[in-house]
Amino acid sequence: MLGPGESEQEYAARGSRMFFKALAGQDDGDLSLMERTLPVGGRRPPPHRHTNCTEAYFVLDGLVAIQAGHEELSVGPEGFVLIPRGTPHTFGNGGDAEARLLVIHTPAMDAYFAELHELWNRGEPPTPDEERELMARFGMEKA
Repeated sequence: MLGPGESEQEYAARGSRMFFKALAGQDDGDLSLMERTLPVGGRRPPPHRHTNCTEAYFVLDGLVAIQAGHEELSVGPEGFVLIPRGTPHTFGNGGDAEARLLVIHTPAMDAYFAELHELWNRGEPPTPDEERELMARFGMEKA
């Protein structure tokens, strides 16, 4: 059990903070769950599709802009979006205040975010090619 503000692991990338509540090692890799902050004007992940996992978002605070397939969604508190495996998507802050959401990956993707954290916290932001290479190693394709 974790209390408010607690996490198993914390990462940062693209101006976003990621607080992992559940990690692959706790459930044989079945799922990971993170609470994620999205700063105003923060960089979005490159549009991509997962070949090996499903992703879901539950917005806690603020407004999240989500591109899922051909849909542009604006999702506020308590809104939920399921991104089935293979669906092209990206997301970012869609408002004028910090947004906060829960992100679920099944199977777990926390190992990707650990490496993303290293890539973004080495002194200079990664190139798009470096980020795409990392994404490819974790089953993400350019959308």
